[in-house]
Amino acid sequence: MIFFVDNEVDAKFSFDIEETAKKVAGEVLKSEGCPFDVQLSLLITDDEGIRQINSEFREIDSPTDVLSFPNISYENPGDFSAAMGEQKIDVTDPESGLIVLGDIVINENRVRQQAEEFGHSELREFAFLVAHSMLHLCGYDHMEEDEAKVMEEKQENVLQSLGITRD
Repeated sequence: MIFFVDNEVDAKFSFDIEETAKKVAGEVLKSEGCPFDVQLSLLITDDEGIRQINSEFREIDSPTDVLSFPNISYENPGDFSAAMGEQKIDVTDPESGLIVLGDIVINENRVRQQAEEFGHSELREFAFLVAHSMLHLCGYDHMEEDEAKVMEEKQENVLQSLGITRD
């Protein structure tokens, strides 16, 4: 896995951002049975940075905690065969030959605020947002109640398997 990380706000946490993101992303890919090596990008920004991106791409002019931009159009969540069919040329990086899974944008301010609000560590909140976003990059959504339950269970399983708990 190639994981490009751009920390545009020079966010500092008590954990290594890149190492944690790679570990969580790798666990999601393993749990989803992703059959190939992938390339991803992660941008760490602030309220204003994510507000601008949210406004430009989703026409929602407000900050949020995380944004996900999947590069693959899935027929079914977690079914990576879409990246091997007609989409293959469109989702493959010509230089690395890897499947470009997509982009993640995380708001540093919300990591801190939500960790405090939910009474857990910033590591737990950051890891949760990466897991959540990775599931979006694997085709999952949470618009319907049953979809949300599936995502919640998968997120929790990934974090538990890595020993990243709410404690």
